[in-house]
Amino acid sequence: MTKKGYFGEFGGAFLPEILVATFEELEREFTAIKSDTEFWNLYQSLMSNYSCRPTPLTYAENLTQHLGGARIFIKREDLNHTGAHKLNNVMGQGLMVKRMGKGRVIAETGAGQHGVATATMAAKFGFKCTIYMGETDVIRQRPNVFWMNRLGAEVVPVTDGTRILKDAINEAFRDWVSNMDDTHYVLGTACGPHPFPEMVTFFQSIIGKEARKQVLDQTGKLPDRIFACVGGGSNAMGIFSGFLEDPVELIGVEAGGKGLSTHHHASRLCSDDASLGVAQGYKTFFLQNDEGQMNETHSIAAGLDYVGVSPVLSHLRECKRVRFSAATDEEVIEVMKLTMQKEGIIPALESAHAFVQAFKEAPQMSQDQIIIINQSGRGDKDIFTIADAFQDPDWNQFIINKAEQYHA
Repeated sequence: MTKKGYFGEFGGAFLPEILVATFEELEREFTAIKSDTEFWNLYQSLMSNYSCRPTPLTYAENLTQHLGGARIFIKREDLNHTGAHKLNNVMGQGLMVKRMGKGRVIAETGAGQHGVATATMAAKFGFKCTIYMGETDVIRQRPNVFWMNRLGAEVVPVTDGTRILKDAINEAFRDWVSNMDDTHYVLGTACGPHPFPEMVTFFQSIIGKEARKQVLDQTGKLPDRIFACVGGGSNAMGIFSGFLEDPVELIGVEAGGKGLSTHHHASRLCSDDASLGVAQGYKTFFLQNDEGQMNETHSIAAGLDYVGVSPVLSHLRECKRVRFSAATDEEVIEVMKLTMQKEGIIPALESAHAFVQAFKEAPQMSQDQIIIINQSGRGDKDIFTIADAFQDPDWNQFIINKAEQYHA
């Protein structure tokens, strides 16, 4: 960081006066735990005994043979407890909440994985929990809403704006302003006001630390390229942070939606539709119009359907440390089919964006080169969206039969 809370010209903490003291408390706690070896050891132990860490680094032999070229390895965050990388950050923040003596947590969620992780953490630590979720995402991610409710969380559908992730974040901040004395906002991605981008990256860095050791143990060398999907940026920063000082090419893959030329996408760092702005407490690239009003976004993956992006990633793009591309909805579905049929692995729709770009580049690389794809989550949460995209007649009939049973 060039100055506190900034990464180059990006980041900062643009806060209403009422939240300044709360953020000062949060920064003090984060500063304390960053240099506390005992805290990190406690965190690692919790993630090992409760969350199945370290997650495997799987050699995708069949895909490697099918595509030719580079050897493909997959970092299996889908095998983390609750099915995604989200619990890494959530459990770390949960330990901080205990230190601060607060009894309630709130969170935003798009794909629902962060919501499920937060509800899981709250159940584990005995916190009250409220999850804000755009009404559109509530509908398309119903299985995760079900699990959040069963875990004891209150899920609040947000009907303002475009009813997706950015609107859920806005509503969570409104809640926090009213309840900050006993409530902590468990922000789910490496965005928002300082110290959230740094703090989320800190907890997610466990992915990169593990992956670096694993690839060296398995191959004796560092990878040539690493691919990760990019919504807000938490999974990408998690794996990239383990290799930033190494001669490894880092590639972030955004949501190309229906195509960058259509403007129906969520690509901030590889499209001409984004510009520098300040919103939701920080400065970064946002999809916005000339008046600074946020544009509508689109992605088949609810977790990538966000109008902004991590200020850390914006900085890394500006200094050319990370290269960015985009994958369309159509490409994502085709890659999911191939990955499932060749490896028996079902990536989340979000993660599949990283697979798209990796599969494009792997055949052009030599057989002694190595790539890692960060599979940030598993695809069972997306069953309704995927089944619709596949136009599966048996699934459609199943839904019709269930509907008839309920109306009988």
